[in-house]
Amino acid sequence: MARGSLCRSLAIVIAMLLTVSSAAWAQFPAITFIPVAGGFVSPVHIANAGDGSGRLFVVEQGGTIRIISGGVLPVPFLDITAKVLSGGERGLLSVVFPPQFAVKQYFYVNYTRVPDGATVIARYRLTADPNVANPASEEILLVVSQPFANHNGGMMAFGPVDGFLYIGMGDGGSAGDPNNYAQNVNPLPGNRHLLGKLLRIDVESGAVPYAIPSTNPLFGGVRSEIWSRGLRNPWKFSFDSLTGALYIGDVGQNRREEIDRRPASSKGKENYGWRVLEGSRCFNPATGCVPPPGYVPPVAEYTHKAGCSVTGGYVYRGVEFAGLQGIYFFGDFCSGIVWGLRRSPAGFEKKRLADTAFSISTFGEGEDGSVFVADYALGNVFKIAQ
Repeated sequence: MARGSLCRSLAIVIAMLLTVSSAAWAQFPAITFIPVAGGFVSPVHIANAGDGSGRLFVVEQGGTIRIISGGVLPVPFLDITAKVLSGGERGLLSVVFPPQFAVKQYFYVNYTRVPDGATVIARYRLTADPNVANPASEEILLVVSQPFANHNGGMMAFGPVDGFLYIGMGDGGSAGDPNNYAQNVNPLPGNRHLLGKLLRIDVESGAVPYAIPSTNPLFGGVRSEIWSRGLRNPWKFSFDSLTGALYIGDVGQNRREEIDRRPASSKGKENYGWRVLEGSRCFNPATGCVPPPGYVPPVAEYTHKAGCSVTGGYVYRGVEFAGLQGIYFFGDFCSGIVWGLRRSPAGFEKKRLADTAFSISTFGEGEDGSVFVADYALGNVFKIAQ
């Protein structure tokens, strides 16, 4: 480990110990929002490259990715607008950089394609300019057909422990998961059995187009891309950069929004309940439902009195604001509320931290562990501060 990384890790641990010992699960801290950059058009994702550059990459739904580096760079990092079917919940939805990106010089995107709206997972490569990618370098790895225009999921992240690529897939849309995709694990045309799932694939082994990890769970005796199931629309998920724990913000139907969490030691095969349950409440049937095999209940949820569409976020692991250490931030697209979630002696505690005017479409994490949030409507990016 490099000396800088070791110092940062030690600082984080010390901050955690000081926070826990002094706060003793007292009050959550007050938070503020520091403007970082603006002028984005429908921002839906914020990422860092993990290459030491400190750059932030902002995905615009229409098909472009912009870079924040001492301001917003004038030339897009990537422009694949002509390939992207955008509008509603469709579009260019995320970008993710592999471990050792500075050496590999390629990255991955998730978008819905022209003309049919199918989900595409693709790899792109840089040009000689590190701030500009080559739009002609596309390598398509996976295509999943979408029966409806909504519930595309769209988030991707590399697992910090295993190095595999995780992909969030919605249930295919409409309402109520009419085809029960979220629970089905049997192969279907167009890869539709992957809908309503969290996928895990190995895109760094050199296998073409990718490999199925040998530690992926078995479903019906078969090992596939499926890591877990029972998701409605996991619009945003993330890994705690310190502990490796997985947090999923799964968008609900008409009543409940939920946050799911699994530790880094998870072996997969979790069932998050949809369409049998919406949050912790019965959905189909409306009463007397029996949770499906492998069911894992949410660690936090809220009703539609507080919003209508959860946007999952990140656990703060920076050192700038000690009081934020270990708090998982998430929000709601409709109401603009920002919550904090953290472990407590009794399990997990949730606190409403801010009422904003933002249309919260995404959170993001900086290389230094800072947490950012984007306002979809006005195209601004903010840093969460204490």
